[in-house]
Amino acid sequence: MHDSKTWIGRLTQKMEASEQGIDFANLWRIVTGQFPLGEDSDHGPDHWKRVEANGLLFANATGADIMVVRLFALFHDSRRENEFTDPNHGRRGAIYAGELRNIHFQITDAQFDLLETACTWHTETSHHQDPTIGTCWDADRLDLGRVGIIPEAKYMNTVLGRQLANKISNERMP
Repeated sequence: MHDSKTWIGRLTQKMEASEQGIDFANLWRIVTGQFPLGEDSDHGPDHWKRVEANGLLFANATGADIMVVRLFALFHDSRRENEFTDPNHGRRGAIYAGELRNIHFQITDAQFDLLETACTWHTETSHHQDPTIGTCWDADRLDLGRVGIIPEAKYMNTVLGRQLANKISNERMP
């Protein structure tokens, strides 16, 4: 029990540190306010919140940039035009993040490069060597169950992602 309290305390500190200079509540209002598929979308705000939670869990193990992980969760599906095939939605999400950058949030150029890559390629590429990008992608893929897809370990970038995907897969086996 003590270990989980310590971990939660560290995670809370990391989240608070990642909020420096960003009003995440306002940013979420702005992005959700323009989302065309609505609150009940499989790719909407509830999914984004789960991706954020997953990403924070992974970041504790991978050392990923929490600011980028949190922004990825918000922007990666924010410009989807439908629930099914939408091959350029990640790129549109990255462009939208770029439009809001320096107006509603500040990040370094290096952080934006990570965010742009993570958003743009999250459905087109399986693996990435950068721990922040891998963490973002695993956080999203771990939530595939919402659309009836069991995450597969072979598509995960992180050790924890592979472990959790295997656990989910094993629990679903008859």
